[in-house]
Amino acid sequence: MSIVPKETIEVIAQSIGINNLSPDAAFALAPDVEYRMRQIMQEAIKCMRHSKRTILTADDVDAALNLKNVEPIYGFASGGPLRFKRAVGHRDLFYIDDKDVDLKDVIEASLPKAPLDTTITCHWLAIEGVQPAIPENAPVEVISAPSDVKKHEQKDDNLPVDIKLPVKHVLSRELQLYFDKVAELTLSESDSVLFKEALVSLATDSGLHPLVPYFTCFIADEVSRGLNNYPLLFALMRVVSSLLQNPHIHIEPYLHQLMPSVVTCLVAKRLGSRLADNHWELRDFTANLVASICKRFGHVYSNLQSRLTKTLLNAFLDPKKAMTQHYGAIQGLGALGPNVVRLLLLPNLETYMRLLEPEMLLEKQKNEMKRHEAWRVYGALLRAAGQCIYDRLRMFPTFPSPPLHAVWKTNAKVLTSTRKRKASPEQLEMQPPLKKTATDGEIGVVLMNSSPVHKQEEAGNQASSVDSIIGTSSSGQTKNETTLDGEVRSNRGDTQALKTSAALTQVWKEELNSGRILVSLHELFGEGILSFIQAPEMYMFL
Repeated sequence: MSIVPKETIEVIAQSIGINNLSPDAAFALAPDVEYRMRQIMQEAIKCMRHSKRTILTADDVDAALNLKNVEPIYGFASGGPLRFKRAVGHRDLFYIDDKDVDLKDVIEASLPKAPLDTTITCHWLAIEGVQPAIPENAPVEVISAPSDVKKHEQKDDNLPVDIKLPVKHVLSRELQLYFDKVAELTLSESDSVLFKEALVSLATDSGLHPLVPYFTCFIADEVSRGLNNYPLLFALMRVVSSLLQNPHIHIEPYLHQLMPSVVTCLVAKRLGSRLADNHWELRDFTANLVASICKRFGHVYSNLQSRLTKTLLNAFLDPKKAMTQHYGAIQGLGALGPNVVRLLLLPNLETYMRLLEPEMLLEKQKNEMKRHEAWRVYGALLRAAGQCIYDRLRMFPTFPSPPLHAVWKTNAKVLTSTRKRKASPEQLEMQPPLKKTATDGEIGVVLMNSSPVHKQEEAGNQASSVDSIIGTSSSGQTKNETTLDGEVRSNRGDTQALKTSAALTQVWKEELNSGRILVSLHELFGEGILSFIQAPEMYMFL
């Protein structure tokens, strides 16, 4: 017996146009309808539980129908709660109040805005207590609104809504005056003594951390606007250097804003508008500043140096860039260390020199300014390559040179120049008087050793030699000792020769490749590269 009566089946059949359904067919269809309804409701309850809800909705029924490959029912989804009304004359009877909707009003109504896809984006609400000016945050006009914390607005349904304004970054009056004064000195009085004192204050004071975001924005804005003002650019880079030297400032979150300004002062095409502006000095200063940033914060930002070297290398390898930009890129790569020069500059050096040499010759380049820039680039390349080869040669072990002390043979007399230890009066009384001795055989050089054991052995050898001279030992013992000393000296000489041979073998290994690098640099720069090589290394290669 089904809980669905056959009359319900007949009504449903009439609603879809079947008017002559027999009672037997309706009676047979009722159990199947009940089975299908129970199956759909069980799947809908599963969907509800998976959604962590306790109330069954029409969306759950639609999901169950989709699982059974049945077209879902349209028209029952509602964004708002259902409104029930009490039936007149019945205390416990309620019904849903469905409003009649005029189809003409629906057609003439304006279309709503197309909904956007659901996405998740991340942005900074505040960095070190300061709200960044990005589109996701409230605009500056809202921040500079009146001081009341709450503001009332009206929504479409005339309901008041309270809007909480973001908290302002409050600076003390002293810090505001300090920032204004430093900014004024940077813009107009960068050569004054007061500005130098301000730089010292920026590098040492411990209460300047709230001003770091303001200085960062100030430097970025002034660099972008003042590329033709050489004194201003140099003053701004000195401010950056002072901020980086301050141990009390946590400047890592602001490096992404400082680095574009610093790199601009290194590889910009033109810095300053006058011929007297020494923009070369500014690029050298900025290169050292970039190297200090990478050295200090490279462990915090692992891709900082790689991104910077990529930018500098692209500027160096681009033939369309100006010579001033090439100079800045070379100085920046050279300041990052000899390994960067060896891996990035030296492989491209020969090709670049072929393009640079015509710019340096008077016959091919008539413009004196461009010729001067080419010679500047040549000097930067020579300095970077020289420092690289100097660093490579410094890695090699130093070869021992003949000692300048110990024993000399003059007129068959032995003269010792070893440093004597201060002896106590008791030891001096017990020792026999020393005499100058003469021998017939040649005496080799004895290496000094400052260890106590060796000093005791040396004292024993001296005592034995003295005893042999005054007659306390036989001539056979003296011959044996002389033979042993000769064997020790020959063994030491063999060890020294082996060490020298091993060191030379290490020098010419393929992984070091320093000999070939030196030869190639000598072919490119001539004897100018030899000034970067110390005397022992020059002797070894030349």
